Amino acid sequence: MTPEVLMSAFVTLFVIIDPIGIAPLFLALTSERSAAERRGIAVRAVVIAICVLVAFAVGGQWVLEATGISLPAFRVAGGILLFWISFEMVFEKRNQRKSTTAERSVVEEPHDDIAAVPLAVPLMAGPGAITAVILLASGAGSDWIELIWVIGVVASSLLVTLVILLIAVPIDRLMGNTVRTVVTRLLGVILAALAVQYVADGVTALMS
Repeated sequence: MTPEVLMSAFVTLFVIIDPIGIAPLFLALTSERSAAERRGIAVRAVVIAICVLVAFAVGGQWVLEATGISLPAFRVAGGILLFWISFEMVFEKRNQRKSTTAERSVVEEPHDDIAAVPLAVPLMAGPGAITAVILLASGAGSDWIELIWVIGVVASSLLVTLVILLIAVPIDRLMGNTVRTVVTRLLGVILAALAVQYVADGVTALMS
């Protein structure tokens, strides 16, 4: 993979995972935990999310083949889904939905350890991230070296997420709601452009 493709893949995953948006939810969910417990929860959540996304990176192509879905069709569908996520980010709907999902998960399935649910799934490894990983891995085809690069991008984006969660308290104080909203909207615009590119590539392949 070229550096440009790797950077595009990293940006796509980083924007979809949206660690800046997850940080305040993480703080809210761990408000009664000590600093050490909070760090442990963050590490476990990221490890679980990496395992989930890597599993889809390795097995995603098989799932498409087993269900008879062509890669171009999945690119179009995935691009539409990612565009909807970008729409939610631009118009400040995504964080509200994430907050509602997290609260519902905690209420309906209470856990002593919230690392797996809702932090890892669905906040980090949600439908959007899974779709993006399958799209990125499908581009690698049967080339295991390129697939390893995709897995590296998955790991690196979640490791950056981990760093942000570990310093979530000072980041939250520094940014505040206004700066966080502006950053989220800018990332949403970037994701919208990437989503349109996925749709365009898929349509071109379907018509060829």
